Amino acid sequence: MDSLLLYQSTDHKNVLLPEFDSGEAVPANQHVIVHGKEAMILDPGGHKVYNRVLQATLRESKGAKLVHVFLSHQDPDIVAAVNGWLMTTDAHAWCPSLWTRFVPHFGLDRLVADRLHGVPDQGMRLPLGGVDMMVLPGHFLHSPGNLHLYDPISKILYTGDLAASVGVPYREVPEIHAHLQAMEGFHRRYMSSSAAVRAWVRMVRPLDMEVIAPQHGAVIRGRQNIDIFLDWLEQLPCGIDAMPDCFVLPS
Repeated sequence: MDSLLLYQSTDHKNVLLPEFDSGEAVPANQHVIVHGKEAMILDPGGHKVYNRVLQATLRESKGAKLVHVFLSHQDPDIVAAVNGWLMTTDAHAWCPSLWTRFVPHFGLDRLVADRLHGVPDQGMRLPLGGVDMMVLPGHFLHSPGNLHLYDPISKILYTGDLAASVGVPYREVPEIHAHLQAMEGFHRRYMSSSAAVRAWVRMVRPLDMEVIAPQHGAVIRGRQNIDIFLDWLEQLPCGIDAMPDCFVLPS
């Protein structure tokens, strides 16, 4: 499967890399953003895909220097190979500050530990080739320390596990209403609460978005489709609100 170009201009491009996962692992997306002479990789994945993702990232960046490794939260399908990325490049890694003391459990070498940085809960701006990427709070969706990233050039919002779909046979959503059904079970179980979901929807609605790009499954393209997704998500019972009776002793 080839890379999927989500956006391209003279000095900027956004690429969804080929799907490298196989076997029993949950398929995960790796995204690359290049602006001018600098590049970043989002949620680069685990050890099984490290070599192939690194090669694809270098190929897509075409001479731009990899400066950032963005880690939306602490799951192994995002963080497990971070030591390899920091040992073989000069990039700096960014993750929620809540997880900076936990990521080293994946084998972070002391030689590169000073290039793992915590992002405060309120988010921050992350410069890439002279343009600021917006790191946004996505807490409790699903991780208690969770980040999303908005690219103002391509108008793409990268949402990690939010907007994820598992097992769909397409990489771009062909019809949004049918796709919502494919997302429902995942969101009901993995998103922590309806309150967290509604707070996130209120935050992102004002953004000028053309694409929502999750870490699993298909991307949602077009503002009309995005608004349909946000309306659906805002009213969906999630997490503890969808499972109020789950805390019982086993019989």
